[in-house]
Amino acid sequence: MNKSILILKREYLTRVKKKSFIIMTLLVPVFMAALTVLPTYLAMMDDKEERTIAVYDPTALILNKLESNEFTKFHYIPEQEFQELRKAFKSEKYYALLHIPTNILTTNRAEMISDKQITFDIKNLVTNRIENIIEGEKRKQVIDETGVPDLEKKLSATKTDISVETIKMGDKGEAVKSSTEIAMAIGYAAGFLIYMFVFIYGTMVMRGVMEEKSSRIVEVIISSVKPFQLLFGKIVGIGLVGLTQIAIWIILGTAITTGLAAFVGGGSAETAAQAQNIMSTQGIDQMASAAPAKENMTLEIIHLIGNLNIPLIVSSLFFYFICGFILYASFMGAIGSAVDSDEDAQQLMMPVMMPLIFSIIILFAVAKNPEGPLAFWASIIPLTSPVIMMVRIPFGVPAWQIILSMVILLGTILGSIWMAGKIYRTGILMYGKKVNLKEIVKWLFYKN
Repeated sequence: MNKSILILKREYLTRVKKKSFIIMTLLVPVFMAALTVLPTYLAMMDDKEERTIAVYDPTALILNKLESNEFTKFHYIPEQEFQELRKAFKSEKYYALLHIPTNILTTNRAEMISDKQITFDIKNLVTNRIENIIEGEKRKQVIDETGVPDLEKKLSATKTDISVETIKMGDKGEAVKSSTEIAMAIGYAAGFLIYMFVFIYGTMVMRGVMEEKSSRIVEVIISSVKPFQLLFGKIVGIGLVGLTQIAIWIILGTAITTGLAAFVGGGSAETAAQAQNIMSTQGIDQMASAAPAKENMTLEIIHLIGNLNIPLIVSSLFFYFICGFILYASFMGAIGSAVDSDEDAQQLMMPVMMPLIFSIIILFAVAKNPEGPLAFWASIIPLTSPVIMMVRIPFGVPAWQIILSMVILLGTILGSIWMAGKIYRTGILMYGKKVNLKEIVKWLFYKN
């Protein structure tokens, strides 16, 4: 056992001290935070280029109704000028030509002509404003046809924005505000994180075994260490590297989230309103309107995350990462000991990794229906449970299902370690022979 610990220390310290490990561990949380904050920051950096759009409207529906803003101006032109611009649009005065056809009420189509690709913001701005004008015109026609007094006010009064808040009742009857979207996002992220780490670090185990085998250094090592001790130390050492990285990411992520909450919470209401207004002009009004009217969206999200069972989620994340990694790393270590080339390794990896890949394929379906039969069985079967159970836990899973999943997974790990040890002992000293799954299965029944 002492020899396994020495191998474990070597594998762990060698990888943790690498500059690439340190840089990636520190940069990834910052990168993820940037992905969260940068879109809002960029949204507030509005396009400040001044543009003038020529408008020709033979219908007079939008005549003098398109409101210019600080940077986008609308200039109405006569038919003669429109015909000249339409033939060959090359103008230093106008950015684009907006044409309102006479049948716009039936076709709901207008056209913009320019000698360059029209930007998304400009197209979206023009589209939204024309829609509002045309909707108002159609509403006016309906009112005129019905002849009902104050019909427009009555129709406006029927508009209703519904916000459905989800409340989760605890075991002791306490009511806690919850969010289906937050639970889905946390579960999806946790499941994908486990998949990514198991795949990356499991492959790392296989590569390490293959390198030692190809360099023949393993012949020297196993003269003083049993093959099983060597494989065990390598798996646990590399697993601790991944665990260290996850722990650092959680700590840094918590610190960054807390800092963002303090920054956003300390911001002025005017800044928040400005950001929401800019978001609206960029065509994501639905996202802005979905935010609580009297609370900052970021603080609300952090509050909803805090209402989840964070200790259970974090502890389960570590458990399923460790167990999922050991399960697949033992398979990958066995594959690495049985092959001599990357091509052979890729062929044997595919059937082993298929359950893990399948768990990613059904990830979204499970997140949509975490209580369905697919979600239940995939979270119990040990080859998919490390990923799928993490998707379900934020929604709330009965304790007996979690315990059953963990017990079956632990039992499967014992079997996988035994199988990997048998394969490793035979394959690590075998050179120059192409093996297949049938050959590997035979190695399981070799007697010592």
